[in-house]
Amino acid sequence: MREFPPSRASNTIDMTHQYQDLINIFDATFYDTFNTRLELGGDEPIYLPADEEHAHHRIIFARGFYASALHEIAHWCVAGPQRRLQEDFGYWYEPDGRSEQVQAEFEKVEIRPQAYEWILAKSAGFPFNVSCDNLHGEFEPDRIAFMGKVHKEVMRILEGGLPPRVAMLSEALRKFYNTAELAPEQFVVS
Repeated sequence: MREFPPSRASNTIDMTHQYQDLINIFDATFYDTFNTRLELGGDEPIYLPADEEHAHHRIIFARGFYASALHEIAHWCVAGPQRRLQEDFGYWYEPDGRSEQVQAEFEKVEIRPQAYEWILAKSAGFPFNVSCDNLHGEFEPDRIAFMGKVHKEVMRILEGGLPPRVAMLSEALRKFYNTAELAPEQFVVS
């Protein structure tokens, strides 16, 4: 494992979260072991496995948003070895504008990644908001109910122990941002 970048954390509440810090932390934690890099992208995030042009796998997050990077990393943490060899992990995705039934399916597969994202956000001292990702759908998703499902998953994960990649990045983020060890009472549904 490579050296982590120096911490910019302070004791003030107004900590800034720069996407380049997250890129550096991710690369220092995973590049040597998983041949995977986190990269800044454009409007749409995507995961691209290594190919003829790129010797490494790429998690490409949207528009320099720290939250987008955490979300895409969370999906990478869910994906197993075979999925990590496929573009966007070979997962189904239905774009914004989903029906109520399709939205329910979308939320079902988003519970685990968003639980990982919340854990990573908390590790970085960064605010977390669930994403129902259906701004132009034919109905208003129930964010509170979805948040409750994600919270329940976070509690299960904390009780059973963090999966290895989530644990590795959580530790690196906590070290960089000087945040407290994770505890169930830190995760509040609001």
